[in-house]
Amino acid sequence: MDSPPGVPRVPEDTALHALAVTVGQRLLAARRRAVTVESCTGGYLAKLVTDVADSSHWFECGYVTYSNAAKIRDVGVQSATLEQHGAVSEATVLEMARGALFRTHADVALSISGVAGPGGGSPRTPVGTVWFAVVRRESEGLRSRAERQHFDGGRDAVRRQSVAHALNMLLAG
Repeated sequence: MDSPPGVPRVPEDTALHALAVTVGQRLLAARRRAVTVESCTGGYLAKLVTDVADSSHWFECGYVTYSNAAKIRDVGVQSATLEQHGAVSEATVLEMARGALFRTHADVALSISGVAGPGGGSPRTPVGTVWFAVVRRESEGLRSRAERQHFDGGRDAVRRQSVAHALNMLLAG
């Protein structure tokens, strides 16, 4: 949305943009390319990284696999994984990231799946629960890390915190 005449346009979230710039600088310096696979964030992470000038030098592509069918079709999540563990699980985000990595020339994949709310939660997976995975190609094979977080706030707050956490996971290595 454009600012009214005479009012300077301010980036929606300068802290997230700065974090995306830092991630890009780190990936570029390491000569690595990233791919993202998002569910509950709906492409927000890919939007942030592509807002960074010259991100095409370090960002391969982004998948938005909001439905289970898309997770299966686009990044190869096994239907048995979804049936046994659910879409918001360690097993699912690991398969999402590995699938994206195998389908691209990227060196690192980051996946996100969670319940942003306000509905959709359950006793096992309450609103605000988000799983993340980072899978990296290394000389000795793949290195994977997954973690679960719980964020407070409404839908937008959960999504923003999820994107920030994902970018920080990429920085952590």
